[in-house]
Amino acid sequence: MIRNLAEVEAAFPWFFPAMVFILGACVGSFLNVVIYRVPAGKSIVRPGSTCACGTPIPWYDNIPILSWLVLRGRARCCGRPFSPRYLVVELLTAALFLACWLRLPPAAAVCGWLFIGSLICGMFIDLDHMIIPDGFTIGLAVEGLLLSVLVPSLHGQHSGIFAVDSLRSGSAALVGLVAGSGIVLWIALIAEAVLKKEAMGFGDVKFVGAIGSFCGWHGALFSVFGGAAFGTAWLGAAIAWQKIFGTRSSGAPRAETPDGKPADIGLGVHVPFGPMLAVAGAVYFLFLRGWVDAWFAELTALM
Repeated sequence: MIRNLAEVEAAFPWFFPAMVFILGACVGSFLNVVIYRVPAGKSIVRPGSTCACGTPIPWYDNIPILSWLVLRGRARCCGRPFSPRYLVVELLTAALFLACWLRLPPAAAVCGWLFIGSLICGMFIDLDHMIIPDGFTIGLAVEGLLLSVLVPSLHGQHSGIFAVDSLRSGSAALVGLVAGSGIVLWIALIAEAVLKKEAMGFGDVKFVGAIGSFCGWHGALFSVFGGAAFGTAWLGAAIAWQKIFGTRSSGAPRAETPDGKPADIGLGVHVPFGPMLAVAGAVYFLFLRGWVDAWFAELTALM
């Protein structure tokens, strides 16, 4: 007879990862609602999900991942296509929740779920509207500070003395917040002075600060420069696609002229930087923290 969770894990090693994946898919379904409704100023609670034709979606057609696949991306009521993004967000959230669970201590993994969920929301809202609401910047930064104090393992503190670990973890979060937002602010101000126009939105400044509160200053710096590298590759591919095929790729980010009109990807247009920051922040948090921190340690030793 199984008497505790440890025995469940030993007897069925797939059970908790499977439950985490399902939880992530369910959260991803909710994030789809958040991504759509928050920028529109609508409630994320009421009304329930409806089709574009206005028909309420029944629960059995609203099962994360599975319903989209069973219905082949079309509404049962009217046959209208559902955006593939719904499936992408659910799968992405599920996969990243699972990665948190497999790579982090349980308490830090739960904190990671909050962090990853906010990154996903900020990423897709910025793609659609070129804004990142304060709830996913200032709110995320405050969450990072509080969670760092309550869960010191979030910043790798394991001395066994909670008060000491909590102080060190909270300090790392605060330094990450200040350093992350500070460096992006200076980059934005210098670029604006050189280019004589706005080069980066203030939402990006706050977003990097929020990433720093969860990842420390190493992660904040990595999100800026790693995000720039990722963005360069992404935009380069989008521009190449335009030149070869004469049309925009469906995967290309939104672009606007300085006066807010839609434009093709190219020089002199505004594109959202939040998605690139979010990708780099998630990659550092889940996969590259040890490597990047070791690199910074070596660099500091050389200096």
